[in-house]
Amino acid sequence: MRIATFNINGVKARLPRLLEWLEETRPKVACLQEIKSQDEGFPGEEFEKIGYHAIWHGQKSFNGVAILADGEEPVEIQRGLPGDDEDEQARYLEADVGGVRVANLYLPNGNPQPGPKFDYKLAWMKRLRARMAELAARELPTVVLGDFNVIPHDRDVWAVRAMAEDALMQPESRDAYFRLLGDGWTDAIETLNPRGGVWTFWDYQAGAWPRDHGFRIDHLLLSPEAADRLRAAGVDKEYRGREKASDHAPVWVELAD
Repeated sequence: MRIATFNINGVKARLPRLLEWLEETRPKVACLQEIKSQDEGFPGEEFEKIGYHAIWHGQKSFNGVAILADGEEPVEIQRGLPGDDEDEQARYLEADVGGVRVANLYLPNGNPQPGPKFDYKLAWMKRLRARMAELAARELPTVVLGDFNVIPHDRDVWAVRAMAEDALMQPESRDAYFRLLGDGWTDAIETLNPRGGVWTFWDYQAGAWPRDHGFRIDHLLLSPEAADRLRAAGVDKEYRGREKASDHAPVWVELAD
């Protein structure tokens, strides 16, 4: 069972590339972030044409997440991250697909830091940890995945100095991420690539893609029940190099049936 995450950076702008990737790689579950579409404008019918059923949580011009499942309807469990009734940003969507709980997230960037955006990021991560504790208590195969906007280690970035002041690499961001792992969740990509050097994002600026100046911020965290089924994980890097591509590449994990 292949489960993937893909920050698409505008579902309408990248639709041809997205459909291309889905048809060529055929993940069972595809979780999208930054769809940048209101609910009524999401192109769900385009995915239906190739056999995918979708649920989505949209927002005009910003954010937005969606879960696509091949050949079956995702069963929606949670829309929006619990813990703050005043938070209206579309950043979290949770569903059951094929016996696996999938939690799709687009974690706040946090820049500039310090400041209110960074405070929001850390508060969001605290709420995420609480929700993940609830999920872990159910003892079901669970994958929490998406754009975490956290570079966990120095080995996860092409140049530490280049990102040293960014919210993605601050000690507070990393500490909040490591607390999730400390609670018993497994970082699939790191587990299979302990030396690092695996990028999932390349900026559009400064020739980052042709120079391979990237970093890893898209993660797949597995509950113990899912980690026991871990077979493979990787990055579909070539899709970043295609015409009108997202600045992220798809990232995936394979679980044994």
